[in-house]
Order: sequence, then C-alpha cells, then structure tokens
Amino acid sequence: MAKEFRGSYTVSVTPFTEDGSGVDFGALKNFLDWQLEVGVPGIIALGSTGEFLTVSDEERRQLVETYVNHIDGRMPVIIGTMNAHTPNAVRHSRQAEDLGADGVMIIPPYYYTPTEDEIFRYYEAIDAAISIPIMLYNNPVTSNVDMSAKLQAKLCLELESVQYTKESSMHLSRVPEVIEASGGRMKVYAGEWVVDSYLLGAIGYVNPFGNYLPRASGRIFELLEAGRIDDARAIWRPIDRIEHTIAEGHPTYGHQCYSKALAAAVGHPMGDVRAPLTTYAELGEEGRERMARLMPLVEEADSLAESFGL
Repeated sequence: MAKEFRGSYTVSVTPFTEDGSGVDFGALKNFLDWQLEVGVPGIIALGSTGEFLTVSDEERRQLVETYVNHIDGRMPVIIGTMNAHTPNAVRHSRQAEDLGADGVMIIPPYYYTPTEDEIFRYYEAIDAAISIPIMLYNNPVTSNVDMSAKLQAKLCLELESVQYTKESSMHLSRVPEVIEASGGRMKVYAGEWVVDSYLLGAIGYVNPFGNYLPRASGRIFELLEAGRIDDARAIWRPIDRIEHTIAEGHPTYGHQCYSKALAAAVGHPMGDVRAPLTTYAELGEEGRERMARLMPLVEEADSLAESFGL
C-alpha cells in the first residue's frame, strides 16, 4: 500500500561540486541525515528548487538512487519527473518508480502553453506507465498554464495515480475548489500561504524553506495539526519575510541560489547554482546585503519554533 503523504515536505536543492561540474553526493547524504534528524516527514527531489533542468540523465539516475537508498524507507521520497516532451516524462517517472521512489511530482509540459486536452494526454501517458502516486504541480509562472480546479479534478477522477496536487497558482480559493470538484479525492499540498491553505483543506506543504529551516518550517504544520493556529502564524511571519526578501532580486536568483547560500550559512553547504542561474558569488554586494537581512529572520523563526513545544 502506498504511503500517505502529509505534512511539510522539503523540496530540496541539488548539491553541486565547487565548479558545478558534478553532483556532490557526500553533501547530499549529510543533508538528508540532517532532514531525518530534525523529523522532516518527507522530501521532494528534482523540483524547481532542485534545478531539475540542469541535471543529465545519468546524474538524475544517481540522484534518485541516492535519495531512495540513503533514506531507506525512513520517510517518503517524491521525485520531480516533469519534462516538456511526454516520452521523457514517462521515462523519468518509470525510472523513479523502478528505483524505489514513493511518488512523483509533475508540472504540465512547460514552454508550449499546452491546451487542456494536451495536458490530460500528458498525464494520461504517465499514469499508464506507473503505479505510484502522482502529485500534480500547478505553477502558472513556470509552465505558462493554470490548471483549473475542474481540470485537476478530472485528472484525479479519471487517472488512478493522480492523487495529490501542489497548488502554486497564487489563488488561495483553488485549494477548496479542487477538493470540492474532486469530491474530496484530491489531496492538496500548499505551494504558498501554508497556514491559510491548511485552514481551507490542504494536508501538506511543499517547502523550499526546509533547505535551511527544516525544524521551524516543519513545526508550522505540526502546530496546525495540533490546533495551535496563532503559534503557527507566529513562525510563518519571519519565514514569509524571508520569501519577500529573496523575491526582491532578479527572479532567477530565487530559492535555488539563496537556499544554497542559507544552507551553507547554517552548516550544510550544498554548492552553488548551475548556469544560466546567477551564482551567489556573482551577486557580490547585493547577495551579501540580502544575506545580512535574511539570517536574523532565519534565527527568529528557529527561536520561535524552539519556544513552541509540542
């Protein structure tokens, strides 16, 4: 029986060597040990934060093997297997299942701005090839399409493997709309606004902040489950300010670059980003100035999480 996904799942960065030419598997194993130590309930690899577009097929295989084998069943592993070419998405998804992943996360075919029929056929082909759960990834900013609640419900009701969705449409109302349209079958993971999404029916959060704040960002969902809404919001406030501080820069600086810089700052270096993204070193004074504002917020969130015992 498939494991039920629930709670705050770190969507992890991919650690690269100093020159960016390879994957640093030692750093990855240390990072995964840290995630397990602080009680992260699940992890998502090779999402947008994981720079999935920059890894080779061989690196992908080795990464999936490392996540699955090192974690060894201690928490669910979801692999991002999206690709603009349907046969490649099918191939990546089948490989993830064969190597032992617990689920896959898949955005619609990016770049093409596909129609709803094209989107349906894309997921239909993947569903026919695998038996592990599919988490849809609705992110109009990167895919150029916004999957409606009706379309997501159709995918869920007609394709057996489609059981979850990551909702990053920036429409908070989409959470209950998807649940209602699917008759309660679709399980929604928040892509933002974790507290409000939970109150509207989300059961988890795809969490980029887990790369450097796994305890604090994960504690938010634990507090929500315990009914401590005000405490959860208190931790979310500095994390939300982290989000806005990062977003002030060029969009491609984003979570990939600063997540790696912040992970290094808290003792878990994961290298830098691959081209064409701007590296932290290339940001120069801008990066140092922004990090000087980010670190106190990281410390504030961790302090609050420590003070709110469960």
